[in-house]
Amino acid sequence: MKLFLTLLSLVSLQTCISSTPPLDRNEPIWEPPKNEQKDLSKAYFASGCFWCVEAIFESVKGVGEVYSGYAGGDTKNPNYNQIGTGRTGHAEAVEVHYDPKVVSFGTLVQVFFGSHDPTTANRQGPDRGSQYRSIAFYQNDKEREKIQGYISLLEEKEIFSKPIVTEVEKLEKFYFAEEYHQDYEKRNPNNPYVRSVSIPRLRKFQKAYPELLKETH
Repeated sequence: MKLFLTLLSLVSLQTCISSTPPLDRNEPIWEPPKNEQKDLSKAYFASGCFWCVEAIFESVKGVGEVYSGYAGGDTKNPNYNQIGTGRTGHAEAVEVHYDPKVVSFGTLVQVFFGSHDPTTANRQGPDRGSQYRSIAFYQNDKEREKIQGYISLLEEKEIFSKPIVTEVEKLEKFYFAEEYHQDYEKRNPNNPYVRSVSIPRLRKFQKAYPELLKETH
């Protein structure tokens, strides 16, 4: 769970834990409308809190919708409480729907590495745990080569002072997170975590890559 949630009372925390369903549920949690963004390509990334990551990718030209979810683990149909234990193997991830005629997969990889610290293992900002690890998922060899090639470029140019620990992993399954997580930053601008972590992270990315941003009216 996010760092600020540790301020909740012990009673609330115990209630949350006791209400956690069994680890292997068969029913899906939530899915977006089937016909939504059907003509767009999809890309998958994990780089810390998905509230932050979703908002960053949604600000990029050529990106339609971005959905928060879970990927990289073995637990079927995980929920947020289970993810918070760090025992599902999954990371908080996003599914990015994009128009390849406007923005390439390679550019999305640049957005991914340019919007988080890929040198911190199992951590991003104030959030710690394997669920916050850095993963660039690929669906085919071409995507894998794009990711690995960009990592090699970053290392060659010594963009980061420490080794990149980002996992490059084939996407096996993406599980959509609960509906209340979708567009969380947009719908909860006054949330303490959003104000202190998500929005500053978004602003930092926007300042660094203005040429990639959607036009605002």
